[in-house]
Amino acid sequence: MNAEDFDKKFDAGQEDIIDDLDLSTARRVNQEHRRINVDFPAWVVTALDREAARIGVTRQSIIKVWTVERLKAETGGSVNDS
Repeated sequence: MNAEDFDKKFDAGQEDIIDDLDLSTARRVNQEHRRINVDFPAWVVTALDREAARIGVTRQSIIKVWTVERLKAETGGSVNDS
């Protein structure tokens, strides 16, 4: 399918386009990841695990969410993605 036909199908909104996409190569723009290591005291890890279990997410997820929330609060919501 060429781009023009794909755009028409999408714009019409009457057919599901998901089967026309190759999601194996999809990526989020400006969402490059860089791995870091952080050491926490044992009590912090325990508290993170308890809260993560309470809301049904992983420890890594809660650390990411809380870090982004704090950065947005400190910068007035203008966190630079680059």
